[in-house]
Amino acid sequence: MRITLVGSRHFGVSTFNMFREHGVEIARVVVHDGEDRLAAAARAAGVEVVVQADPKRVVASEIAPNTGLIVAAHSHARVTKEAVAAAKLGGIGYHPSLLPRHRGIAAVEWTIKEGDPIAGGTVYHLAERMDAGAIAAQEWCFVKKGETARELWERALAPLGQKLLARVIDYAKTYNELPAKPQDEEFATKAPSVSPH
Repeated sequence: MRITLVGSRHFGVSTFNMFREHGVEIARVVVHDGEDRLAAAARAAGVEVVVQADPKRVVASEIAPNTGLIVAAHSHARVTKEAVAAAKLGGIGYHPSLLPRHRGIAAVEWTIKEGDPIAGGTVYHLAERMDAGAIAAQEWCFVKKGETARELWERALAPLGQKLLARVIDYAKTYNELPAKPQDEEFATKAPSVSPH
């Protein structure tokens, strides 16, 4: 299974390391910033790094040749339809909410803001609309009283993301396809950026 990993920051690095431990071939890492810690980790491991020409979009030419699957791990860039089509199995991403709830950039913050007693994570298919693709894997967790968004992310949602991504990759390696369950649009909510006041 050849993967092109699109991502950034700590979650990108921990996903990179987890895939390598799982014996997954990472053909290329795509980042929006060449100085990002994911870029540094990839270079140190001898993996090719490509910096996006446009920080908001990942285009087909930035995906490694013969990619089986694109994985987005803490990427705020839109992976274009053409880029997804360049990979045999398409693309998946991890979103720290129980999709279709809290679609958007600030899912964990909105989980806290809305007082949700339960949170969760979803591995979903990259699609035209943000966070709207079919669900490949999903799991929930409780939110502790008084927990901040960062605490919830670090304690539960980031480790859950690693676990779910590993599960979906193992499934893809075994069956050469991805599980897919459509999201129920009736329950979709938005989680736009939370501006600090």
